[in-house]
Amino acid sequence: MGASIFGSLHDTYFMGLALRQGYEGYAAGEIPIGAVVVNSMGTVMAQAHNQVEKFCTQRAHAEMIVLEQAAAMGKNWRLDGCWLYVTLEPCSMCMGLAQLSRLAGVIYGASSPLWGFRLDNTDFFQLYKRDALVTVGGIEEKKAEHMLKTFFKERRTKASG
Repeated sequence: MGASIFGSLHDTYFMGLALRQGYEGYAAGEIPIGAVVVNSMGTVMAQAHNQVEKFCTQRAHAEMIVLEQAAAMGKNWRLDGCWLYVTLEPCSMCMGLAQLSRLAGVIYGASSPLWGFRLDNTDFFQLYKRDALVTVGGIEEKKAEHMLKTFFKERRTKASG
């Protein structure tokens, strides 16, 4: 397993911030996915959680929101040298945006067996290849999985009872 340029201790810290965002989404009734963008100096530029239900749009994934916020903060859509930390493996839509945003890398917690970008043909990313987008999974994986599993278990319990 790799790590960002910051090292595993910092990766754990930044993923902790993403997990906090995920819990905020959980409390709001959203699928609990949180995301954080960190610049090359290790400064947090933006934090967000899923808001798909709130805004009734598929575009309100945590990754989409946080990348937009980071671009606005930096006044540049090119997020060169920045890293995206997200609690769940991004879908292809979000990975496409990460690639187009010129991120240095994506660090995620839990794998997504249903919607993760690795399930799709990764040749897609060759279209936009400028530099390889580093991807690292499994950072705080158990915590991210636990949050998601608990959320869906509660949702199923409410639906059946």
